[in-house]
Amino acid sequence: MISRLLAAAGVGVTLIGVVMLLVLAAQAGFFGPVPRVVAGVVFSVALVGAGVRVFGRAGGRVGGISLAATGIAGAYLDVVAVTAIYEWLSPALGLAVALAVTAGGVTLAMRWQSQPFAVLVVVGAAVLSPVVTTELVLLAFLIVLQLACVPVQLVRDWPVLHVVRTLPAVLATVLAIALATFDTPARDRVFWLFTAAIAIAVIGLVGCLLVVRRRYGDVMAALTLGLAAAPMLVVPILFTEHIAAIIAGLFAAVMLTVAALSAAPKLGELVRIPGHVGIVAAASGSFALLEACVGVTETQTLPIALLLVSVGFLGVAGQHRLPIAAGIATVFAALGTLVLFDSANPEMLATQHLAEQTLGISTALAAVLMLTVIAVGVWCVRRLPGTTGSETTQSLLWIIAGVVGLYALTAATVSLGVATRLPDGFIIGHSVATILWMAAATAALLFGLRNLARSASISKLALGSGLLLTAAALVKLFLFDLATLDGLLRVAAFLVVGVLLLLAGTRYARVFAEAGATNHDSPRTAPR
Repeated sequence: MISRLLAAAGVGVTLIGVVMLLVLAAQAGFFGPVPRVVAGVVFSVALVGAGVRVFGRAGGRVGGISLAATGIAGAYLDVVAVTAIYEWLSPALGLAVALAVTAGGVTLAMRWQSQPFAVLVVVGAAVLSPVVTTELVLLAFLIVLQLACVPVQLVRDWPVLHVVRTLPAVLATVLAIALATFDTPARDRVFWLFTAAIAIAVIGLVGCLLVVRRRYGDVMAALTLGLAAAPMLVVPILFTEHIAAIIAGLFAAVMLTVAALSAAPKLGELVRIPGHVGIVAAASGSFALLEACVGVTETQTLPIALLLVSVGFLGVAGQHRLPIAAGIATVFAALGTLVLFDSANPEMLATQHLAEQTLGISTALAAVLMLTVIAVGVWCVRRLPGTTGSETTQSLLWIIAGVVGLYALTAATVSLGVATRLPDGFIIGHSVATILWMAAATAALLFGLRNLARSASISKLALGSGLLLTAAALVKLFLFDLATLDGLLRVAAFLVVGVLLLLAGTRYARVFAEAGATNHDSPRTAPR
């Protein structure tokens, strides 16, 4: 352990010395450009040669790896300086040379079967490259490091290398994009940042798919895919709303396609995309899809888009029994519900002038979609494996669905009433809402009475919900509608609610009377 710590410290200090030779000496005017570069090359070659010589001796593994890794990382920094500072090489040629240097280093690491060797090369070059240059060419050199190590991952199961080859390029690109948002970057700069984000994502996706075909259970490859997707999730901020939505939508389509391929039974076996890769791809694609929804909608129409996406994911989750799709659908449904609640809060629903100013056909459509989400969600939960749960959990889910559905129903009727632009549209909407409340309460009571002999728990829940909803409808009828409604609307509300109460009460009394008579007339077993 002591030898490894000393060697790691030696690698760091030596590489800092190389950077000083290339950068600080140039700033101070020491030597000329040619001596500095030549000295760096000679020093790097000497370190690699010494490492190879030491590695072949007894106990020389740690020293050989450290020396050779330092030499290769130093040579990489030399190429960065020649390309970015002195401009002796064109960017394309400089990147090609850097790729060759890195490939030589990782090839030697594979030959020595040493993950620390490859990690030292990549970390040393990645950490000190920003000291040499901070221009956009730095992103290209870091992407070269990410690309050069992909073949290694196909042969060796080196999880740490997965991270260190991807993280530098991701962090540098995300930081560059974040800094660009504080200024008005030139079009060329935006284009190159966008290109860097695409390159990182493509290398991450292709590399991950190639790796998991050889090692199906490589979870680190899937996590690296999620890491490589980060720049593509951030880069849309540099564009206008519509272009950003297109970029996010296309990226979402790619990632969700990967997730769908992993979930399809026959295609999943053919393309060999494991479930953990599908989960990461689904999460990244869903975030991009959320960005697209926000980009193409306004405040009033945003819940419509979110709830439509939720219905789609719920349909897929229920059809194919996919919990991950159900989880994504739940997130979109929760976000859509929050936005809808902000657009149609209780104050707006209860105050006529606020309702007429804010509510309309968009909030009505969003509320109807919320009811659709609840209905499809109930169907989906019944089909998902392991979602039966305890009676308490089921009761809680039904209560939440009922409360949200009741609110959405009220928002839909009031919004539709306002959208008609009639003088009494707001009042008509509330009158219909009260009637529908009582209709839902009656349906719950009748359902509970019908299942009284089949399932006591379901019957108890339905009856309790129906009675509570009946009480809520009566409270609304006497405290709100009586003061708000007038004329025939008030008469209609009271008549319909009254008839439904009579129907529910009659059926309630009849069922329990029949049950009592059955119990009384049942023969008793004679004692022995």
